[in-house]
Amino acid sequence: MKILIIEDEQDIAQSIQSYFKDNGVKCETAHNYVQAIHKIDNYDYDCILLDLGLPDGDGFDILRELRSKDKTDGVIIISAKETLETRLESFSLGADDYLTKPFHLAELLVRMQALVRRRNFKGSNSVVFQEIRIEVFTKTVLVNGQKLELTRKELNLLLFLIGNNDKVLSKAAIAEHLSGDMADMLDSHDFIYAHIKNLKKKLAKAGSGDYIKTVYGEAPIA
Repeated sequence: MKILIIEDEQDIAQSIQSYFKDNGVKCETAHNYVQAIHKIDNYDYDCILLDLGLPDGDGFDILRELRSKDKTDGVIIISAKETLETRLESFSLGADDYLTKPFHLAELLVRMQALVRRRNFKGSNSVVFQEIRIEVFTKTVLVNGQKLELTRKELNLLLFLIGNNDKVLSKAAIAEHLSGDMADMLDSHDFIYAHIKNLKKKLAKAGSGDYIKTVYGEAPIA
C-alpha cells in the first residue's frame, strides 16, 4: 500500500511514517497545502491521511480538489477538531473515515488497512486471483495452496497488478507505485522489467498461469 500523510506537525507525520514503514506501508508526506496539492495532482494513493488544519490552506479545500478531479484515493481525516459539524462536513465532501487526535497508531493502521481492503479488494483479508491467493495481513502468497516466497517489491507489484487486472498499466504508473515520488528522479523506468521478470519466473515455477502480458508500447497487465 502507498499512502500520503498530509500533516503540518512534522513530528506526528514522522511517527506515523515510521510506524507504517515498519508494517510494510510506503509513505509520502506533505506538510502544507501547496505540497499536498502538488502530490495529489501528480500521484495516486491507496489512502490519504489528511489533517484539516494546515498553515497555508484548509483541509476541506483538499477534499474538494480531490473530488473535482474525480480522484479515487481513500481519505481518512486525522484532526484535533471533534465537533459534529466538522465530521459531517468531512463526510459530505467525500472523506471515508475520521479519527480524532490523539489516537493510537495501531488503530490508525487498522482503519487504513480496512479502508484499502474495502476499496480495492471488496473488504476481504485475502486477495484471490485464479490459483493465486494472498493473505494481506501476513503477506503470505500461495499458488495452488503452496507458499511462494516473494520480495516486498514483488509482492507489492503482484497486488498492484491484481488490483488493476482489467487495465493496461504504463511503466510510469508501475514505477511510481513501487518507488513513490522518487520515480521522478530516475533516468529510466526500465528497472520494473527486472521485477516483472523475476515475478513471472517465480509464479511459473510454482505452477501459476501466465497472466502478466506486455502490450507493445505500454506496460504489463495482469
